[in-house]
Amino acid sequence: MSHAIDALVAALGPLVRVGSDIPPRNHADASGLQPTAPLALILPQTTEDVATALRICHEHRQPVVAQGGLTGLAGGAHPQAGEVALSLERMNGIEEIDAASATLTALAGTPLAVVQQAAEDAGFLCGIDLGARGTCTIGGNIATNAGGNQVLRYGMARRNALGLEAVLADGTVVRSLNKMLKNNAGYDWPQLLIGSEGTLGIITRVVIGLHPKPQGLQTALCAVGSFDETLAVLRKFQHAYPGRLLVFEAMWREFMTVATQICGLSPAFAEEHDLTLLIEADMGAEPAGSEAFSALLSDFYEQGLIKDAVVAQSRAERNRFWAYRETPYEYGRFLPEEIRFDVSVPLNRMTEAVEHLRQEMPKQFPDAIYVVYGHVADSNIHINVAIKDMTSETKTRVQKIVYDLVFSLGGSISAEHGIGRIKRPYLHLSRTAPELALMTKMKQALDPEGILNPGRVL
Repeated sequence: MSHAIDALVAALGPLVRVGSDIPPRNHADASGLQPTAPLALILPQTTEDVATALRICHEHRQPVVAQGGLTGLAGGAHPQAGEVALSLERMNGIEEIDAASATLTALAGTPLAVVQQAAEDAGFLCGIDLGARGTCTIGGNIATNAGGNQVLRYGMARRNALGLEAVLADGTVVRSLNKMLKNNAGYDWPQLLIGSEGTLGIITRVVIGLHPKPQGLQTALCAVGSFDETLAVLRKFQHAYPGRLLVFEAMWREFMTVATQICGLSPAFAEEHDLTLLIEADMGAEPAGSEAFSALLSDFYEQGLIKDAVVAQSRAERNRFWAYRETPYEYGRFLPEEIRFDVSVPLNRMTEAVEHLRQEMPKQFPDAIYVVYGHVADSNIHINVAIKDMTSETKTRVQKIVYDLVFSLGGSISAEHGIGRIKRPYLHLSRTAPELALMTKMKQALDPEGILNPGRVL
């Protein structure tokens, strides 16, 4: 073993695993990169354990990769050769719910679903929600500034985080477990760490601001003929009922074809349409709310903005509607190897983006199966491309099509999944040279030895 591993074992004993004692799950995240065994696995139970581990790694210039739920798709938590993995999985638990402040304090390794359930049990709602809720951790959500299904109303993860505790590269513990909406006392360093993907410090505790639980949730599937009509529906709904929309998901024709013809779901409507929208709104507990929701959809139909619509009358129907949106989690069972993209495109350029993909994908990859879907109200779309016998050259060609398109339209190569290792070569398409230089200075100031998640982001 190296001197660094010897020092870690001496200081932390059974909290350090090496060799065959490292579980295979810690060899990879969900990015699809080749599994790699870390030199050692550190399983801290306290913030002090994290501080001890990082202090030793800093002294020995030992690279460290931070791990949470290992659900990331950008390779941020995927070990590289020669790295020590530091997993926060044992730092798990809700420490406090402050009903007066409407806040929840949790250890970073707590699964998001546990945070959500604790908030619900206390009569609140956690504004962060995404498909991997059962396995992703709240620390990872904050470290990557996760998005998800309800960004339209509650914002990205950073808007829900009021306070943090973190450990810097040299083992220094910084703590601001703030519960207040207003706190302008100097630099807001927690916001600097949010979205930094573990490259500036390792988050160990979070304070989440909670929200009132929605009353009178209404869910509908709507068929529309174009993205212009989609935007009209979005803006008219927002003007009619400001702040009520929770979810506004769009699934283009190719997506619904895969959902029905390959994944086996029943068609949503009798006819095929260019887009299917999944809409959810908090319309209040009174019956008038559900009536207003249906009436507005009827107005949209009369105006020719939607071609068809169905409103969920039960939880089972709501689940059926969501089953379409969640089919990408089943693609591994039905499709060849995929490349998955998470990008943002300005809403006024969205039609151009989809039409370009519809032209280029069949032309360059005739046998490819591709889908476009996402949280379009916040400009975020996901593009999945499945090609049989995928090669590294094929992946590079597909990436070039997508990222060149995003760049040409003034979009972002990462909407909510982060940069990690996979998107790092393309970061210059979304950030200018002065911005990248500023990021490099921040990294050098907080991690001068470059031990924290090296090769991620920068």
